[in-house]
Amino acid sequence: MSAAANAKLEAPRPEDGELLAAIAGGDRQAYRALYQRYAPILLGLLSRILVDRSEAEDVLQEVFLQIWKKAGDFDDRRGRALHWLATIARNRALDRRSTLESRRRLAAAPMPNLPEEESLDPADEANMAEEVRHLHRALAQIPEAQRRVLLLAYFEGLSQSEIADRIGAPLGTVKSHTRIGLAKLRDFLRKSSADRGVDHR
Repeated sequence: MSAAANAKLEAPRPEDGELLAAIAGGDRQAYRALYQRYAPILLGLLSRILVDRSEAEDVLQEVFLQIWKKAGDFDDRRGRALHWLATIARNRALDRRSTLESRRRLAAAPMPNLPEEESLDPADEANMAEEVRHLHRALAQIPEAQRRVLLLAYFEGLSQSEIADRIGAPLGTVKSHTRIGLAKLRDFLRKSSADRGVDHR
């Protein structure tokens, strides 16, 4: 075995706190080392909370993006690094689960009951139900990142600043996703209405 290989084997394994301190300084090698060390553990935690493996993998990327940005916040006097990482992962998973549940409730939401004096005739009710179906289809056409921002804004009532904090994205990104998502939603609904001969001007 070469001297270089021996030196590599004998090199001490960096502590988690050391890796996080290096990440806070922009060290990508430390970031990769932390990812390799804890990604499987955190993915297991996320999978247990979200059940859906693909959702868990998606959230895992968000978790490590937050770690890259917030590594300087870790303080080893307050606890172990793994606990800090797991807390970030758990919070992210619960946020995603809340978003998914909101989306499912939206998809399953019954038509609102109107006052009797304003009740619709069967034809109007059918038209309204069709509009709701088209809205659901329109939302499904929007990329996940944009759809998530719109759902948080319009179905959970969060401000753009609150959304940025919730998903760990820059405020400018949230504003961009909102603007582009709404434009795509309007275009899809306009095209859908035109195809059905409905004037929404």
